[in-house]
Amino acid sequence: MTQLQVITQQISIATGKSTIDRSQCSNISAYLAIPEGAGRFPGIIVLQEIFGVNPHIRAVTERIAKLGYVAIAPALFDRVAPGLALDYTNADVQLGRSYAEKTTASQLLADIQAAIDYLKTLPQVAPNFGCIGFCFGGHVAYLAATLPDIAATASFYGAGITTRTPGGGEPSVSQTGAIAGTMYMFFGMDDASIPPEHTAEIEAALTQHDIPHQIWQYPGAEHGFNCDLRASYNPTAAKSAWQHVEELFQQLTRSRL
Repeated sequence: MTQLQVITQQISIATGKSTIDRSQCSNISAYLAIPEGAGRFPGIIVLQEIFGVNPHIRAVTERIAKLGYVAIAPALFDRVAPGLALDYTNADVQLGRSYAEKTTASQLLADIQAAIDYLKTLPQVAPNFGCIGFCFGGHVAYLAATLPDIAATASFYGAGITTRTPGGGEPSVSQTGAIAGTMYMFFGMDDASIPPEHTAEIEAALTQHDIPHQIWQYPGAEHGFNCDLRASYNPTAAKSAWQHVEELFQQLTRSRL
């Protein structure tokens, strides 16, 4: 596939404009990547790991934009840790988890909707949207899929979907019936944080609610297998998963899923 040149910038988006949660009016930062040249492109929301909008997430955002999408990565921890961009040390893992525990599903959905609303103001954006998330963001992507604007979701190794939801309440899998589009999910079979029975429960829920979906499970792949900055990087699984992501998002360029 042809790789486009992209323009990137750090922006601020107003979360208070969201119709989901008006309890707080604030701004969060986001990393934006726009293909150069004429035309309108579908919008993709990139949802971070617990490590913030770090070099890996920025690279993913640019990679998606080069394929012909306007990609934006909202900083989901900005309310508690503005500008967070961690590495992958054990200390960073603990710090990132502490920030993830301070989020709520309603706040996360409000911030994601704010990112979508921002994209709608850009002349380069066509009214077709998808999202992709990794780790913490893979779980959040499952929730984001319930937003009416999201027609295609790629969720990478999101832990806890069947057991909890950010901020407390019924597990996120309980929201499966509200998913608005197609769901692609990617798991490593050696991921200690996501037992096989959790994946089976997610599959059963998606099937029960007639959600168009596909799930890939990669032998020998661990948590974080898509990130080439982590020791768990698995190039074979990452390549396969990314091909499926491209297939999923290509449908946005033709019609709403």
